[in-house]
Amino acid sequence: MDLKYRFAKREDLPCLVALLANDSLGRLREDDSAPLNLAYLSAFEAIENDPNNELLVAELGSQIVGMLQLTLIPYLTHIGSWRCMIEGVRIHEDFRGQGFGEHIFEYAISRAKQKGCKVLQLTSDKQRPDAIRFYEKLGFKASHEGFKLTLPSYDD
Repeated sequence: MDLKYRFAKREDLPCLVALLANDSLGRLREDDSAPLNLAYLSAFEAIENDPNNELLVAELGSQIVGMLQLTLIPYLTHIGSWRCMIEGVRIHEDFRGQGFGEHIFEYAISRAKQKGCKVLQLTSDKQRPDAIRFYEKLGFKASHEGFKLTLPSYDD
């Protein structure tokens, strides 16, 4: 499998948003209509300018087949170690079930190690049992109970 990894570019955004929107949960929370919602561009610029964030794409030839975001977080716990949070993992629907996810995670784990992280963590929506099984197969443990609070927008 000849995957190449690189940082996402601004011109990738329509493709990345389409990847995020291409499942039952993503369809409810993403806006992949044209023109691209400017909030995505703003978020991309914030990620691109933050040295502790990496928005990565995996390419096969010239096609983006997957993506994920790595966020490096310093902690006082674990003797002042760094953690890597993985978010926004998506594999293009035409490439699911072919081992691309495992390869992308191998790359993500190597990036976290290169950055000196001691813990790699992620969350997965409980409505994604296939994703949860996939993460468990990779060695991730459901060791903590997670909580989220949706905050009202500034306009509310």
